[in-house]
Amino acid sequence: MLRWIVVALVGLYVAGFVVFANSLPRTPRDLAHIQGIVALTGGESRLDVAVALFEKGVGERLLISGVNPQATKDDLKKLSHGKKRFECCADLGYAAEDTFGNAKEAAAWARFYHYDRILLVTARYHMPRSLSEFRDMMPGVTVVPYPVDPEISRSWWKSLRVLHSEYAKYLAVTVLTAAGLEPGLDHGTPPDESHAASKTS
Repeated sequence: MLRWIVVALVGLYVAGFVVFANSLPRTPRDLAHIQGIVALTGGESRLDVAVALFEKGVGERLLISGVNPQATKDDLKKLSHGKKRFECCADLGYAAEDTFGNAKEAAAWARFYHYDRILLVTARYHMPRSLSEFRDMMPGVTVVPYPVDPEISRSWWKSLRVLHSEYAKYLAVTVLTAAGLEPGLDHGTPPDESHAASKTS
């Protein structure tokens, strides 16, 4: 009996993984009414895509969440080919150390600017867990996913491993959120221009 229970659980896990892999978000076509863009660090392509969209006029402000404390705004501007909009309206968040921290940081930022519709830019495989964290943290805000494909690995095994690891984390977040075990949101102030400027001095 125990053996069949184990087999059933493994089967459900594998089936869930297949569904997860086949239901990753697609790039949206309609970016109208986006008030702000949130880009999660972790890969250069994420930042490049977010800044390119912002410089084309998408959103009023850009938040880059999870910035390395050693990086300055000028560093990121050069790295992502930012221009005038980046200089005036990009905010750097240094506090986040994980996806939950990203969501917490972005929630404070969106609340400060009274945004109710934001664009989330991160890797495609990372998007389901990010959306879960963000939507749980800011229930009154519409979070539109803008997935970015990372550089294609030549090793299918490595790609599968990354996707599986993300699936396991996504399941953990889903269970913890449903059980109400994730920490609550602190009502702090969001990253702002004065904070970013202090890092670039």
